[in-house]
Amino acid sequence: MPETRQPLSRKSLFLRACRSEPVERVPVWIMRQAGRYLPEYRAIRGKHTFLAMCKTPDLAVEVSLQPYRILGVDAVIVFSDILIPAEAMGQGLELTEAGPVLANPIRDAAGVAALRAFDPEQETGFLMEAIRQLCRELGPDVPVLGFAGAPWTLACYMVEGQTKKDFAALKELMYRQPAVLRALLETIARRTAAYLKAQIAAGATAVQLFDTWAGELSQKDYEEFALPATQLLISELHAGPTPVILYSKATSHLFDSLAKTGADVLSVDWRMDLAEARKRLGNRMALQGNVDPCILLGPEEAVCAAAREAIEKTSGVGHILNLGHGILPNVPVENARAFVQAGQAVRLPAPLGQGR
Repeated sequence: MPETRQPLSRKSLFLRACRSEPVERVPVWIMRQAGRYLPEYRAIRGKHTFLAMCKTPDLAVEVSLQPYRILGVDAVIVFSDILIPAEAMGQGLELTEAGPVLANPIRDAAGVAALRAFDPEQETGFLMEAIRQLCRELGPDVPVLGFAGAPWTLACYMVEGQTKKDFAALKELMYRQPAVLRALLETIARRTAAYLKAQIAAGATAVQLFDTWAGELSQKDYEEFALPATQLLISELHAGPTPVILYSKATSHLFDSLAKTGADVLSVDWRMDLAEARKRLGNRMALQGNVDPCILLGPEEAVCAAAREAIEKTSGVGHILNLGHGILPNVPVENARAFVQAGQAVRLPAPLGQGR
């Protein structure tokens, strides 16, 4: 009689999915899962600034845990912001209602040279302490995820000084002073690598790079500027076994280039068909995603169907179910829970030779 498979812990499930190894179901989490759609988050946010929440470990831990308690997600991502390293490098950071504002935007070689090297435990130790607290709270069976902005996306903010739709200042730097931009991207890559290594040392099971603005580049410019910096960062992290997830938005035209970054998992948005992504990648990388966040605004049946369809497109192999971008503030909590539970309910066949 075939031996019955024992369920994997959430951490084992997540790591096996990152390595495209057999699992009984896909792991599920949601980008921006700690956020404004949760009344519990809004209650805390009403009493504290966003940066205070990021920099106070007890608060960061509490809001990080809320989606785990409320939705039952399979991974807990630490609550923070991708601009924390920019502040640690010497750019003053203010988060306004209109978005983030960084002081002293970088426009020349002197600006790059002025960026500080920083000790992640000294300058951003609040984040490492939050990760350590999460690991103690959750125990050995639940993965805690760390993260950072990818070099190109972080450079977008560090050069513009704020969110811009056209990134004209950054692209002017790219075309007029390409050596300066390459120096900036390399600086960001090396210091972000140290920042993520500290998160891993604190206990992060995996780390995710957010390259939200990579889609603003042509393939030629991505390969000339963003790709080398991303490869450098990931190569430094791969001195250890911790999986690296790379998320990008609106980058279907960059897919073949993204496959060369060295990431273990490629997280794609809803514009990329998962079946096509799996066909083009083969088994080189696992996939994460990619349900359109707006689907969670619809009826619960459609939410559940979208979760199941995403899994079907990859056959569940090497797949972490997620959204194709962050969850929206007006998503009903019950729909977010339905998405997680629908994904977790899909059982995958055992590999040949193993019991079911």
